[in-house]
Amino acid sequence: MPIFRALRPTLACALLALASACQAKSIQPAERPQLGLMGTIPIYWGESEALGDVLSGKGSAHWARARLETRFTLEPLDTLTAEDLAGLDYLLLAQPRALSGVENVALDAWVRQGGHVLLFADPMLTGGTHFAIGDRRRPQDVALLSPILSHWGLTMEFDVEAPEGFALVDGGRGPIPVNRAGRFALVPGDGACTLAARGVLARCRIGKGSATILADAATLDLYDPHPDAPAALESLVAESLAQSGESAGRAP
Repeated sequence: MPIFRALRPTLACALLALASACQAKSIQPAERPQLGLMGTIPIYWGESEALGDVLSGKGSAHWARARLETRFTLEPLDTLTAEDLAGLDYLLLAQPRALSGVENVALDAWVRQGGHVLLFADPMLTGGTHFAIGDRRRPQDVALLSPILSHWGLTMEFDVEAPEGFALVDGGRGPIPVNRAGRFALVPGDGACTLAARGVLARCRIGKGSATILADAATLDLYDPHPDAPAALESLVAESLAQSGESAGRAP
């Protein structure tokens, strides 16, 4: 894994400031809540060959970062331990790697205590990348999240013969672009989740918190994003990470 993905936010912003790349975004208004951000889709750092590209601003910046920073102060995470999640009320997972057992337990407990997560879990990622198969910097092609999904009452199905190409599904708040999307099915007897958008979108009430899960990640394509992608991301964020005035109340 490139060293820049392991950098913590404080150190990263200090380095970026040296190259005048972090000055505009490192200072966030105090009223903006923190949003934990983790995943193999490079929303925070963009797609860069090396740390030097990040420092010089030569990497391919992800358009979604600026969108998210209009509402949140982003907190990039490398792991999902109880310590990592403490003090956060909101979390966005963008095609995350397979979670460890400890991380699955911590994520489930955090949601049940009042956390709200927006999860993009794509069974066959179609977005472009400069990195070849086998390169650890490449976004994960297949979501491997069955343990936490099944714990929340979901299974994911995927048609391996589905043709590639954008389509739009209706999530109830506007169109969502998808590309070879999966479909969720509900585990019998578990009423935590409801399905929308032809099964591509799951909305789950889990304890005091919630999980909004999309069986696709084409909305977050870095290169040549769908024209509806920015609006779709904003509607998903507004719904799943809504500022309702209620706080999960976890101490930092």
